[in-house]
Amino acid sequence: MSRETKRASTPARPRHRSRAALSAVAAATAAGAALALVPAGAGAAPGGPPTPRQADITVAQDGSGDHTTVQAAIDAVPAGNDSLVTIAVAPGTYRELVTIPSDKPHIHLTGTGEGPEDVTIVYDNSAGTANPDGGTWGTSGSATLKADADDFRASNLTIANDFDEVAHADQSGHQAVALRTRADRVVLDTVVVTGDQDTLLLDSANRETQGRVYVTDSLIQGNVDFVFGRATAVISDSVIEVTRRPDGSSSGYVTAPSTAPQFPGFLIVDSTITGDVDDATYYLGRPWHAGGDASLDPQTTVRDTELGAAVRPTPWTDMSGFSWREDRFAEYENTGPGSGPETDDRPHLSDEEAADHEIADWLGDWTPYRRR
Repeated sequence: MSRETKRASTPARPRHRSRAALSAVAAATAAGAALALVPAGAGAAPGGPPTPRQADITVAQDGSGDHTTVQAAIDAVPAGNDSLVTIAVAPGTYRELVTIPSDKPHIHLTGTGEGPEDVTIVYDNSAGTANPDGGTWGTSGSATLKADADDFRASNLTIANDFDEVAHADQSGHQAVALRTRADRVVLDTVVVTGDQDTLLLDSANRETQGRVYVTDSLIQGNVDFVFGRATAVISDSVIEVTRRPDGSSSGYVTAPSTAPQFPGFLIVDSTITGDVDDATYYLGRPWHAGGDASLDPQTTVRDTELGAAVRPTPWTDMSGFSWREDRFAEYENTGPGSGPETDDRPHLSDEEAADHEIADWLGDWTPYRRR
């Protein structure tokens, strides 16, 4: 596929948006509004205009919906469901753990507020937090929301982990995931995913299975390897906000891909990486060879993105004895004070190479869907 053809088939994208702008994007789906699900960037579904869709299941804390918790709504979806189920969540803070099991695909979880800040799903588990089985949750298990089913969509809401590292300074295992995906064809549209260490785990069912994720018009906040995992993931037209560590220090890593060699890893495109932190204190990424697996080939490409002053002039670094130079890390046509010319320590893609690092290359035969 030529570069021109790929660009024509890639969703049309506005420039990256601030958190305030996310509210404006979501205003069209305020409480009671119909949800129109259409191919990303398209004005109509193939064969005609999209059909507006009312919620199948509603959630409201005041009892005015079908359920008062998000998990109860998920539980109400039949296993093996083969068609879209829209769960509309009324404004409020839902302090609960949510799991979408692998046998419940096609769930669309959407907030009905004016912006993603109006609906928050939050919990405070960490890797070292005791679980009901007598052990600890571990990093993956600490997630506030676990999306293990294919064709999951989340829109217009916040998913958070507010584990207090300072209050639990003596506890080991401070990794605290807000959202874990372990599925294929996942869309995160106009969401806020926020936490501290290990915020967003984008994974797949196993090493041999591709898990594709499309993140758009969203905000991701964190500081230590806070976008990580095995998935083939595109983060487009979004804001990635680096934050200070709990002790006020400024250091961290945006990505830690753990990519199998047969799949693409992380692609950050047409976005902004920023944060109120010290200059030149954050790496764009480092290679996570999970379990010490030397056969993995971690990949992060950052392109056409505005890099704030927080980004180090040498933006990639080693991890656990594995050199980033042996894996797949590169930039292309980034801008901003954190960008820089190509050096031995800062590889750039050529125009020819960049033609194979576009959204269509990552998502293949899948056209993701998003709200208009």
